[in-house]
Formats: sequence, C-alpha cells, structure tokens
Amino acid sequence: MALPGIRNNAKCCGICRSFTPKGVKQLQPHPTSSTTDAPSNEAISRLLSGKLLLREEFPLDEKTFQRFLEQKLIAPTASILTKAFSHQCQRCGNKKKSLFALIPCEICLSTHLYCRKCIEMGRVMACQPLYYWTGEKPVWPAHADPCTWEGALTHLQQRAADRIAEAIAGQEKELLCWAVCGAGKTEMLFPGITKALKLGRRICIATPRADVVRELLPRIRRAYQDVEVEGLYGGSENKAGSAQLILATTHQLLRYQDAFDVMVIDEIDAFPYHADPSLPFAAERAKTSASTTIYLTATPRKNHRKRINRRNLPHIFVPVRFHGHPLPVPKLNISFSLKRDLKNAILPQAFQKWTEARETKKRQLLIFVPAVSMAENLQEPLTQFFLKERTISSPDQLTAVHAADPDREEKVQQFRDKQLHILITTTILERGVTFPSVDVAVLDAGHEVFDEAALVQIAGRAGRSPDDPTGEVVFFHEGKTDAMVQAKEAIRKMNHRGGI
Repeated sequence: MALPGIRNNAKCCGICRSFTPKGVKQLQPHPTSSTTDAPSNEAISRLLSGKLLLREEFPLDEKTFQRFLEQKLIAPTASILTKAFSHQCQRCGNKKKSLFALIPCEICLSTHLYCRKCIEMGRVMACQPLYYWTGEKPVWPAHADPCTWEGALTHLQQRAADRIAEAIAGQEKELLCWAVCGAGKTEMLFPGITKALKLGRRICIATPRADVVRELLPRIRRAYQDVEVEGLYGGSENKAGSAQLILATTHQLLRYQDAFDVMVIDEIDAFPYHADPSLPFAAERAKTSASTTIYLTATPRKNHRKRINRRNLPHIFVPVRFHGHPLPVPKLNISFSLKRDLKNAILPQAFQKWTEARETKKRQLLIFVPAVSMAENLQEPLTQFFLKERTISSPDQLTAVHAADPDREEKVQQFRDKQLHILITTTILERGVTFPSVDVAVLDAGHEVFDEAALVQIAGRAGRSPDDPTGEVVFFHEGKTDAMVQAKEAIRKMNHRGGI
C-alpha cells in the first residue's frame, strides 16, 4: 500500500547523526500521488503513532516532514531538559552527570550536550528535539476469534489465565503472575491476549532478552495466525513497530510513548531490566493512560514480594509445572581447587567425575560459566574430554556462546535442533529458552553473577518436557554462598507449595 510522502532513503547529518532503524520499510510515494497531498491513510497513523523518535528515525522525506510539522501532525519536544545544574534525557530518563558529555555539532557549528546512556539507540543531542505524532490515533481492529492455538491448559494454568484476562478486560492497572519455571507462562497469556484483541486493544510483550523474543515470536505467530505480529530487537529484520501485537526487548520501548493498551513485561526480575532504571522508565512511558500491565516472573525480587505482602500488588501464583512434575532440586558439589583449575582452563575433578557418572548421557548438556573468557577458554579442554568420554563423536557437537557472539542466534538454534550436544554458555541462557531434555552444570556457582534468581532460573532449564520431566542440576563451587543455599531452598518451597 503506497503512503504519500514516505521516503525511501533516510540521510543522516554527519556528527549529529542518529539512524533509521534497520528494517523499517521506507515506502516511496505512489507514482500518481503528489507528495503535497495531505496524509489520509490509516497506515501512516499506525506507522507513526505512539513513537518518540529522532528526526532521522522518521521515515518521511523532508518536504512531508515539514508539512506534518506545519499541520501539527508531528510535534517536537526537548530531547534533554536542563534544570539548574542537572540534566535529564527525555528518551531514557538518564540524570547521571557522568553519562552526559559535550560534542561539536556540524549543523549548528556549536558544542552541545548529548546523552551517553542511550547512545546505542542513536545519539540524542540537546540541539535536536525528539518528535511524536499528534495526529489521529489509529483504530485497532476488534478481532472476533483471533486465537488459533489448539492446545489445552491445566486447571492451575486456566485459573491464572482467567485472572490475567479478567485484569485486561477490567483495565486493572497491574497484575503479577508468579509462576515456576516451566509452568507455561506463555500459554497462560493467550486468553488475555485474545480478550485484548477482541476489544480492539494494542498489546506489547516486552522482555529483557533478545533470545526470548526470538523464541516467543514463532510461537505467538502460530497462536495468532490472522493477526499482524512483529518482533523488535537489535538485529531484527523488521523494525517498523506498527503491528497491533508486538514482541520487543525492553530496550526497544525507548522509542515509544502512549502506545500500548496492554503491556506484558516478561521476566521482570531479569538483568538488565531490574538493574537499569531507564527500562522501567521506558516501559511506563510506552503505556497508554488506561493500560493494564501484566508482570511475569518465576523469581520475583524483594520489592515485588514486599508489595505482594502489603497487598498493594495483585498477583496470581502457579506453583506447579505444566506437566505436574517437581522442579529439579540442585545438588551442591564442592571442588576445593575449582577457581585455580578454571583459571588455568583445567576441568575440575569433581566435574569430570559427575559427567562420567551422569544418569542419562543421551540428554544434552548445558554448562553455565560466569564469564565470556571462561566460556572460550574451556571450549577446547571440554571438547577433548567429551570426545575421549565418547559423549560426543565430533568437535562440531560442542561449542560456546555468549552475548557478544555474532553467531549466538545460530548456535542456540543448533542446540535446539540437537545439532549440538553440549553448549557452554554465560547467563544469557539462564531464562526464557526451552530445551526439552537437558542436564545442567554451573561451574563456579559461587561467583557474584549467579544470584539466587539466576540460579533458580538456571535450574529451571532442566526437566521441561513431559517426556523427560527430570534432569540433573549441579552447582560446582569452592564454598557455599547464600545465593546457592537460598536458590535450593526456594525450589524446595515451590515444590512443597505445589504439593509435590
């Protein structure tokens, strides 16, 4: 569909430049249309409404952009506010002095403040405003029967799903769904998403990790085959962000305001969401005034538990996995020379003994380590060890992956497809990914990156399939930490509350 005034090639302005998000389809004017024609297409509203963008991120030619400004269909707002001796970035909310700096500007031939906090999303400079759509808001379709998922929910899943749908239908402000790892949180969302689509509302499912978006996207598309669904994350092919149902990393919300009637925030306790104030700031701004927020987590942080205990955060609790089997309780395995061995890329004896005695060697193996350097350094000794043990028949069946790995997506998919038998990983795979039959080992589980929530989530990678509902989980350490003990106790409590 041709949209008048939509440009094909966005040009940047030298040192002040930002960028047009990769994958945003910049449509050219219809050959029979004049670029001076007033926009009348609903698609323009869907493309631009609910966004907060730099000029270079608007997919409009300059003539159309200026006309929209004159017609007050687009309005500018200051990108950086200055009060007395303080500043605040209006895109990410940053107020830290150390995260602002000065840079010369080729446009105004002056020196301006810019925000270093959200620089990866495109440079925000004091001389360049942010822009937002002030024209008519899009009317999202009310779908009569949008859900094409044919699965069935368990009794406990249905109870939680009904509560989520009730909160959305009644436009309740917020609801936390506290469900154990493997409880089927995604499926429990379907009745609520269906209700929202029937009511003509716009939905965003936001998560801190790009891996989770990539995993959820095909599942959501299969469940809503007649609804436009977009996935937004760094490196995603399409970044138009104009769909009624959007899956996005929480970082992508920095480009939205007043956009979503239903905001689902998955894994609210996960890094970086709980540690980066700009992400809750962006999520709050991306919601409409009458929105409903659904929080999903298996390991709520202290602030949410306090709110639950004070009864000012409504919640629903699901203590049982969808297949009814208990969560695997981790074993704590001490190795007195562990840190020294790992530093020297030597496999600890305790780890070797455990792998040799594993109950089911046909299971794939996830090995978590605390640092990228350790993942890379251990790849060769682990390959040689498992070749000798005949757990793998080729070096190609084992690899390492981490957040900065350019082949990260491909490697995770290979492990999912069982082309890889053993995967060494950092905490990027601690949550949000499902592998049906794995054992899990954590090397140096006492490291500070493995807090209670991370260890509970890591343990939750095992036993996720009804065909293999068990799985070994072992924490290798030089000495117990509070996080290890608390994670083990939390899992036992969950199993007890679930009556298993």
